[in-house]
Formats: sequence, structure tokens, C-alpha cells
Amino acid sequence: MTCPVNMTVLPEVTAFFDPATNTISYVVKDPKSDACAIVDSVMDIDYAAGRISYQHADEIIAFVEKHRLRVEWLIETHVHADHLSAAPYIQDKLGGKLGIGANITIVQETFGKIFNEGTEFQRDGSQFDRLFEDGDTYTIGTMPAVAMHTPGHTPACMTHVIGNTAFVGDTLFMPDGGSARADFPGGDAGELYDSIQKVLALPDAMRLFMCHDYGPNGRDIQWETTVGDEKAHNIHVGGGATREAFVKMREARDATLGMPKLIIPSLQVNMRAGELPPPDATGKRFLKVPVNVL
Repeated sequence: MTCPVNMTVLPEVTAFFDPATNTISYVVKDPKSDACAIVDSVMDIDYAAGRISYQHADEIIAFVEKHRLRVEWLIETHVHADHLSAAPYIQDKLGGKLGIGANITIVQETFGKIFNEGTEFQRDGSQFDRLFEDGDTYTIGTMPAVAMHTPGHTPACMTHVIGNTAFVGDTLFMPDGGSARADFPGGDAGELYDSIQKVLALPDAMRLFMCHDYGPNGRDIQWETTVGDEKAHNIHVGGGATREAFVKMREARDATLGMPKLIIPSLQVNMRAGELPPPDATGKRFLKVPVNVL
């Protein structure tokens, strides 16, 4: 799929960094109207105490209300394994449609089995308002946007190209961070390389916004770069790195990585579009811990 690009459209992007999960969420505003989209929001969790809260989401809500913006979309670039989505909480306060890649159904089927979900758990993506296929277009106010399927980290990963900006999820990190892991169920290092090449085929001046940054070597947290910078300097794929070399590197590196500390609650919540599992007969909600499965 050749991604349609209009570099003359200049979205106004405001970032919100969550230090607990090293996640960056975004409000993406149409410069010609009050319309905006919210990308990859975060719900706070104290995992040890089993308590959730919404400080990060409330900061985004306050920003939207202060600037009198109108939320048209809440975008999830993929089913996150390292933080919980606050999309339904924000949607309840501000409206908007919730969208994710159509291959969420694959993720739901895979992790529905891992977490031993019953038949009441729908595996058809119906928890979301829009399931994006590769090349699907939509609008944010007057801004055209396109969803580009970029699997490899997960089957449902999408890069959202909006004017001269692209929100890459976990497909890429900053140039000194490289790329995301590809060893989760449904992940594939070769697919990730191919997806990264799709992103790097965008114009060199395209602004790229990361979902995570960990400040390698002690540098300050950053979240914006360009296609040109990634092509020249990315430590995993820059300088024309071959698919074979990338796959070898990625698979060897992934074999040394532990599981993200929030993977168990994150997957159970995010495959439900940010909703907690339904309550039991007493009204209490529980998260499951599969043993020797992940």
C-alpha cells in the first residue's frame, strides 16, 4: 500500500508523557477547526494495591476542555502490553470514536485463550467503534488521515499518518532506541522489519511521534524525530540494514528481555478497548494471572 501523504497539512501536536510507563500520549488538533484526536491514552494502575486511577487521563481532559477542543477520535496504535488504555474513560467525558487496527480480532483470539476468557468475551472487535484496515482513511476536522498496517510488534499495529505527522506506536523508537520487541504472541521480527520499511518510505521530512521513550544512556526523554533521521541514524535499521541482519539482531535481543511489568493487566484491559473485566456476582472485578503461559 502506497500511503497518500499531504505534507502541507500541519497538525498541532501536544504530547503528554507518563513517567510510570514511559508512554507518550498525544492530542492532535486540526489547525483549521476545533477538532482533535487523542492517541494512546494511559490509565494509571497501582498493580500491587490493585487500584486504578485517572491522573494522566484527567490531564488530557483538562487540556481539551481548556482549549475548547472537540474530540472526534480516540486512536489506539495497537494493543499495548505495558500500560492500560484510558480511552473509554476519556470517551465518556469527551465523546469521540474509538479506533484500532482490524487485526485486534487476532489479538483477542490469542489472549482470550491465554487468559481463559469465557464465551461472553467477544473476539470480533465489537468493543471498538472502528476497525482500521490497511489504507483506510478518516478525517479529523478538515485533516485527512490514513491508517497504515505495520505489524511485527503485534498483529494489530497501525501507523496513523496525519498530514506531515505519523504516529508509529511501537513500530519504531527514537534513533538511539532502535525498535520494539517482536516476541509477543503474534509478533514477528521479519514482519516488523517490513513494517519499518513502510514507515521509512514516507517523505524524509515526515515528523514521527513515538509511543515510548526510555532515555537511552541517560539522555532526556524525547518523542519526536523524522523519517530522514531514522533512516540515517536508527541503531537497528538505519544506514540500509538488511532484513536478515535485523531479524538476527531482534530475535537475539528479544531472547534476553523479561516481560513488561504490566503485561498481565494491560492485555486483559486493552483487548477489551480499555474496559476492566466484567464484575462477578458480588460486583467485584478481577484480573487473572496465567501461570507458566507468557
